Amino acid sequence: MRAKIEKSQAKGKAFAPPSKSYAHRLLICGALAKGNSIIDGISQSVDMEATLDCIGALGASYTKTGDRVSINGGITKKNKQRILNCFESGSTLRFFIPIALLTGDECVLKGSERLMSRGLDVYDEIFKKQNISCIKEKNQITLKGTLKPDIFNVRGDISSQFISGLLFALPLLNGDSIINITTKLESASYIDITIEALKLFGIEIQKGHSTYFIRGNQKYVCSQQSVEGDYSNSAFLDAFNVLGGDVDVLGLNEDSIQGDKIYKEYFELIKSGTPTLDISNCPDLGPVLFTLSALKNGATFTGTKRLKIKESDRVEAMRQELFKLGVKLDVQENSVTVHNGAHTPNEMLFGHNDHRIVMALTLALTQFGGEIEGCEAVSKSYPDFFEKIAKLGIRVEVVK
Repeated sequence: MRAKIEKSQAKGKAFAPPSKSYAHRLLICGALAKGNSIIDGISQSVDMEATLDCIGALGASYTKTGDRVSINGGITKKNKQRILNCFESGSTLRFFIPIALLTGDECVLKGSERLMSRGLDVYDEIFKKQNISCIKEKNQITLKGTLKPDIFNVRGDISSQFISGLLFALPLLNGDSIINITTKLESASYIDITIEALKLFGIEIQKGHSTYFIRGNQKYVCSQQSVEGDYSNSAFLDAFNVLGGDVDVLGLNEDSIQGDKIYKEYFELIKSGTPTLDISNCPDLGPVLFTLSALKNGATFTGTKRLKIKESDRVEAMRQELFKLGVKLDVQENSVTVHNGAHTPNEMLFGHNDHRIVMALTLALTQFGGEIEGCEAVSKSYPDFFEKIAKLGIRVEVVK
């Protein structure tokens, strides 16, 4: 699919989409609580479909009516192979690997080739230590074994999703566990979101300086919760204001612990100068920040290495696409300098099968006009993105 975008300005009010980070976590907690839980604010995105498919494969049943999901939770042993479809959701895959090991059954987690290539090194070390079988193939991994209480030494600079995955599963084991973070912890706010979700469902985690103590034999309790607005995707709406628009983004929790709320501070710095910004704790903001910098005064970003293992290699994807707009990126191992001077693109842009790349490039094209091939990638997290910006006055046509 292609999106044709004309030069146009955004103006009006828009509600923040629901937070994907909270939605994943609340659904999982509901699935692990025996009994009935209700989660409001679940979008129709592909990533949510992945998590819903996986909680069903583990034995929980659910019904979805609009944006409400009613879950009858609890994991049951089936003594047969289970298939968990993760599609392209890295969160779903990494969260459900430890959870799948609670079943005692053989579990096959399926996903795209790109997803399976993104690395599971943290879990590989645990599998080896606990004698868990893990067979990796191009589009799936097959697990057999049972997770046991232990002291888990985990790197904190690869992905917080590994730590969150363990935090979901370890409270249900028959014994206490400790997670030791062995390096600088990046994206710590995502772990805080996990701990907050767990607390809402009756699970306690004791957080130390660089450790997490998880008491065993805990039980999830049923709850009714609503997903708060998402700062990471709302950044793409608020970004129109940096480009001269007038958009009022509604429905965000000002007291949220989401790390991506820092975008508001970073936007102001980009508007007023040529800043150096650390995005190690908010890597999902990379594409939108790169784009705004290219359209304003340029900027330097540090903490960029993890952008290479997202849905796409986001540094390389943005380098290629911004080059089509006349913008140069200087790329180092863990930093990127974005120069300014963007102009009308000399060819069609490409979305790299990455929702955040597509949305970031859309911002640029509202200034010049142009087309993006592969715009369907927004379905991963923000399926009504183009409809929403059209209502704000952006002239956009999606062509199948």
